[in-house]
Amino acid sequence: MAEHAESSETDEQPRTKHGVDVDWRRVKDQTVGFVAGLVRWAGVVFAVVLVLHVIFTVGSANPDNGIVAWIRGWADTLSIGFKDLFEPNDEKLRVLVNYGIAALFWLIASAIAARIIRRLGGAA
Repeated sequence: MAEHAESSETDEQPRTKHGVDVDWRRVKDQTVGFVAGLVRWAGVVFAVVLVLHVIFTVGSANPDNGIVAWIRGWADTLSIGFKDLFEPNDEKLRVLVNYGIAALFWLIASAIAARIIRRLGGAA
């Protein structure tokens, strides 16, 4: 009888509280993929805000409009060091170049960060 008790204990796989097997590798891969996707989408949203600011400026949108002012405020924050990188005389060209470069930066940086997260997390 003792032999039967020993063999049944070693044959059982580790189970959770409710007796369901959990594939922790899959959970980890999903979590890493989710975080990487979140980083990627954040970069896309940042780039969209910057591009909207460029469109509003080049298209001569009303600067007193609430949406235009809100986008301008966020774009100024997201442009980091690119806001005054180039200073041509034409204001529209200045915004197009500087904020366009900032948008590209966010797209590239978020793609690289997402790839690093996936690599470090071991997700496929």
